[in-house]
Amino acid sequence: MKRYFILGIFLFLSVLGKAQIQNPVKWTFTSKNSAPGETELVMTATIDKGWHLYSQFIEEGGPVPTSFTFEPSGDYTLEGKVEERSKVIKTFDKTFSMNIAYFEREAVFVQKIKLSKGETTVKGTVGFMVCNDEQCLPPDELGFGIGVKNEPAGIKKTEEAAGKAATPAAPVVSEPEKKGPQDTVSQESKETVVSTVPVSPPGETGMKNNRSLWTIFIAGILGGFAAFFMPCIFPMLPFTVSYFTKSKSKRNAFAQALLYGLFIVIIYVGLGLLITVVFGADALNNLATNGIFNLLFFLLLVVFAFSFFGAFELVLPSSWGNKADSQSEKGGFLGLFFMAATLSIVSFSCTGPIIGTLLVEAATMGHLMGPAVGMLGFSLALALPFTLFSMFPSWLKSMPKSGGWLNSVKVVLGFLELALSLKFLSNVDLAYHWNWFDREVYLVLWIAIFGLMGLYLIGKLRLPNDSDLKHISPFRLMLAVFTFAFTMYMVPGLWGAPLKAVAAFLPPQQTQDFDLYTPTLTGGYTASGTTVHANKKYGDIFHAPYGLDAYFDYEEGLAEAKKENKPVMIDFTGHACVNCRKMEADVWSDKNVMDLLRNKYILIQLYVDDKTALPEAEQRVSTFSGKKIKTIGNKWSDFQASTFNANSQPFYVLLDSEGKLLVSPQGADYDPADFVRFLQQGIDKYNERQTK
Repeated sequence: MKRYFILGIFLFLSVLGKAQIQNPVKWTFTSKNSAPGETELVMTATIDKGWHLYSQFIEEGGPVPTSFTFEPSGDYTLEGKVEERSKVIKTFDKTFSMNIAYFEREAVFVQKIKLSKGETTVKGTVGFMVCNDEQCLPPDELGFGIGVKNEPAGIKKTEEAAGKAATPAAPVVSEPEKKGPQDTVSQESKETVVSTVPVSPPGETGMKNNRSLWTIFIAGILGGFAAFFMPCIFPMLPFTVSYFTKSKSKRNAFAQALLYGLFIVIIYVGLGLLITVVFGADALNNLATNGIFNLLFFLLLVVFAFSFFGAFELVLPSSWGNKADSQSEKGGFLGLFFMAATLSIVSFSCTGPIIGTLLVEAATMGHLMGPAVGMLGFSLALALPFTLFSMFPSWLKSMPKSGGWLNSVKVVLGFLELALSLKFLSNVDLAYHWNWFDREVYLVLWIAIFGLMGLYLIGKLRLPNDSDLKHISPFRLMLAVFTFAFTMYMVPGLWGAPLKAVAAFLPPQQTQDFDLYTPTLTGGYTASGTTVHANKKYGDIFHAPYGLDAYFDYEEGLAEAKKENKPVMIDFTGHACVNCRKMEADVWSDKNVMDLLRNKYILIQLYVDDKTALPEAEQRVSTFSGKKIKTIGNKWSDFQASTFNANSQPFYVLLDSEGKLLVSPQGADYDPADFVRFLQQGIDKYNERQTK
């Protein structure tokens, strides 16, 4: 039972993350003659970084082990059992309370067979389960067929040519709009790969930059704890606790408190589910790059900020609260439910902006269940104090008294809301190329916002609902110190300093008008050993970071690669992609990465969320998704999904000058050394092909 309970939790979390393509294991099936009449079937799993595949030998009560089933046939007999020929990692797993054996990066399984026929095909299935530190994907089965032939020992089937089985090759795709995932295996790949599962590393969809549902959940928890210390909620704690202390028995008080907390969770999670049902999965996935929604979100967060500043209050109709309160007097389960509903309605003026911001963030991350998961975290954090203090009323003596500090919490959150709103406005500016909200303007506004927040914390700025500040508490002083320090940290950014700690949230470095940083990074030039190519397609609206000589059209970039005899790196990116900016700031700025991108590759940047309309002659209906391709972003988004079976950004693809895949694509990796290895592998593979 324990095994299935734990697996159920893992699978529930994995189902929530299905809004984006995830398939971190690619299987390759080959054969090798070991002796006359004997053959080894080699089943190789190539595993994405951060994921692991379980061994065949897992005790009862643990995760699902890898297993192989071969169809009975008179053409061959199995010799022994499937062997594991890769390094097995063994560790004690706290989740399952047992020793677990698993593989990372690669797992090789071998089954020996004895042939009774000269040539045949061995058919079977492999069952497996993969997990990472955050989630487990549902157990899966994959059918396979391996061609074998009775040949002299030592001769390998072409399926197992060294290195080829682990790298799914791609064909020339000079007409990306006409290709589908079934077209992405070249003739070379068809000779080497019998059966594969496409690789699609997890990453960001739209604004989601490798932020998982766990991130949304944690953000919800932080929002819930912040809401608890609001002036609309915190003073209600003693009144709520007094209701449960009137219970006839301590046991009954415990049960009622638990139900009360549970009903708070149900109400808020129900709100998150309602958002999902109303908008639907497709709408949520499109919110991150929709200009109108981003503009509305900006205005919405500004309204929330001003409500926290005391300009007005966001309240629900008073009749709602009165009706809920009257129903709460009935007692029993229904009474407790309406008590929770009364709390939700009465506190809306404080919780509304926090909930609204959380739902906006969750929705724009693209996860189908994002709003519900965010509300789960929020409601758990909000319900937990009410539940615990109702169970243990004596704890109230240790709580601070209500006072003016509660309004200060609101105002500080108002400053944070205002700062966050600028990100949505920046998304619109970048996607539509307005070019007026560049990096300096963004930074000036952030410096002003956080500078004013620091002045507020030390009592030099007062707002309508503030009480007199006779002294500053140590905690408030330390918060002011950190706020002023952060403000000063951003000042050098006005002259182009990279500000890596917040670069992911800022407009790209290339939007900086006065940039002293890039020339020092690039040695004062934009390209080394090459000529910057003028009049490139879309070159008037896109600009690569650090003056790199990038192309913004796939066909044009591939043609240049053929001309210069260089490999290609496609960077599937987006204006609203937080992880893309972080990769550019933290990884691309590394001198070794910069040298490879500048001198060894033809860089092609394809923006999947750009709103520039395509000429009517290029507009079409996608044969892959059936959607209308009307913008540059539509074109490259469809290209990525249909050709590489991926929809996350950033997504890096290394191709040779013929458009064939060199190594498996990858998403964000913030270790420059890892990215150098990734680029160098592509160069080595490219040089290997050139010598053939």
